[in-house]
Amino acid sequence: MASKNTDSGISAFKAIDWVTIVLYLLLVTFGAISIYAASYDFDNASLFDLNEFSGKQIMWIGLSLVIGSIIMLTDYRIYKTYAYPIYIVVLAVLLVTIFVAPDIKGSHSWLKFGPISLQPAEFGKFATALALAKLFDSYNFVLNAKISNYFRALIIIFLPIILILLQNETGSALVYLSFIFVLYREGMSGLVLFSVLCAVTFFVVAVKFAEPLILGLPMGEFTVFVIILLIFALMLLFYCRDIIIARNVIYGFVGSGIIVTILSLCGVQVNGLIYFISILALAIGYTAIAMFRHRIGKFLITIGFAITSVLFLFSVNYVFGNILEPHQQMRIKVALGIEENLRGAGYNVNQSKIAIGSGGIAGKGFLNGTQTKLKYVPEQHTDFIFCTIGEEEGFIGTSLVLALYLGLILRLIHIAERQRTAFERVYAYCVVSILIFHLGINVGMVIGLCPVIGIPLPFFSYGGSSLWGFTILLFILLRLDASRKERMD
Repeated sequence: MASKNTDSGISAFKAIDWVTIVLYLLLVTFGAISIYAASYDFDNASLFDLNEFSGKQIMWIGLSLVIGSIIMLTDYRIYKTYAYPIYIVVLAVLLVTIFVAPDIKGSHSWLKFGPISLQPAEFGKFATALALAKLFDSYNFVLNAKISNYFRALIIIFLPIILILLQNETGSALVYLSFIFVLYREGMSGLVLFSVLCAVTFFVVAVKFAEPLILGLPMGEFTVFVIILLIFALMLLFYCRDIIIARNVIYGFVGSGIIVTILSLCGVQVNGLIYFISILALAIGYTAIAMFRHRIGKFLITIGFAITSVLFLFSVNYVFGNILEPHQQMRIKVALGIEENLRGAGYNVNQSKIAIGSGGIAGKGFLNGTQTKLKYVPEQHTDFIFCTIGEEEGFIGTSLVLALYLGLILRLIHIAERQRTAFERVYAYCVVSILIFHLGINVGMVIGLCPVIGIPLPFFSYGGSSLWGFTILLFILLRLDASRKERMD
């Protein structure tokens, strides 16, 4: 039996996707070099010094290669057979972490083992991906077959999110939302993603544009109401495909809007909130009466979207003012350009943008970055490692790095599409979703497009937990992919 497993592991190395391996090795190598540049010490300039961040990262890379090799040597059936037990064990570790982890900057998310610190949330990603893949590979499981299937998938996704939020580690918890995109690949309606996009848009517009007042409403809320009315009418026209109802609703919106505008110009005070609620209620009532002559389902979804959008808009101010912590509010305000706060929450981002901008097209050259060498950017070897690349290698260097990530993502999508079972395909798309989310948020954070939420750049940012987590995530996929040829043989 041992000989059979050994032969299986050896054949896995022969069938491994070497394109992915090369991209992985390039990313971790350039990451170690970037960490060396970000933490360069003139008095101790050795790349391999274990007392320096670069030396420690090289050690993590070496151990990651060992972990990857062990994964390739194991029987691929283990990951499917023990997917749920692995998930449960990781959930238990996340739960224990809440109570035993030391307080580090207000977060209880790191477990200490002597000189080594590990963040369980990083390892929860591959465990959640395995559990989700196992669910979709269950006998006769089809996501859209019944609503309970959605609940089962969402429970798997949200259990680690809740436990990580209890550790006060918001950034890591948000990463798990990327698994929602996997549900979309497996048949979830595009309306869900559209609704999420609308929610983000409504939140940003409502928070950012608090002034001036229009019809007694902040400009942001006024704008969101107009968007809701517009989307409601367009859904009736293109989603419900009822030209008559859509036309009458549009006439009602435009006509009432003209009347309100004329009254305002004549000096009559109009309560914007009452107007929008009234006109939307009338439109919903008219649609509800008319829809009984047609297919009810799509009309109910359209009406539900309008009502939910209004309720969400009412909740924005409460959530922003009462649920979010002051430092989270400030980060969002800085990201949206409402406040600069260059000495507080906006300091990191401002210094990062200065570093990237000063790099120009070709950069200042390796180890010649002034912002980097003078330590103007905090956490520049971890979450803000991308600004080091921008300053020293310029636009060309950052473009090459992003091209490597793009190549890896496209290769993983190719691997996902060639899988023969739901387990391998779903797991592969989990890996893709996590990488895209990490890359997009981290780069957006560094250049000021996203709030600072502490998400590392995959394979680049310093840290053993992050590197090991991504390595395990990736190499399990490579092992599952290599098993295709084994099954054919």
